[in-house]
Amino acid sequence: MSTLVIAIQIILAGMFSLSSFMKLKRTPSMVRHWNEYRYPMWFLTLTGLGELAGVVALLVSFRFPVLLPYVGLFFVTLMLGAIHAHLFRAKHRPVMAVNAALMLALSVVLIATAR
Repeated sequence: MSTLVIAIQIILAGMFSLSSFMKLKRTPSMVRHWNEYRYPMWFLTLTGLGELAGVVALLVSFRFPVLLPYVGLFFVTLMLGAIHAHLFRAKHRPVMAVNAALMLALSVVLIATAR
């Protein structure tokens, strides 16, 4: 496995772990954003659990690299949803979607380099 792939795995694992924790803990900022997105609160929990599952799969992929493209595709899907929520549902300024766009880009690079 290349150093680039390992670095991306570590960054994504850290970012999605933090995001998952904030969703499952229902931090005030996350609840506020979720209300702005106009999604039900059960979907906040489901998304947090999905992110956590993605982190677990990402960690397992250190041992089984064949999983990387699938994990990357899962994260791409999550981040497209996050960007949509920020820009279209909540009508946030584009700067609010920068983090999601960065994780989307890293996920695409992960898919492309994991062959």
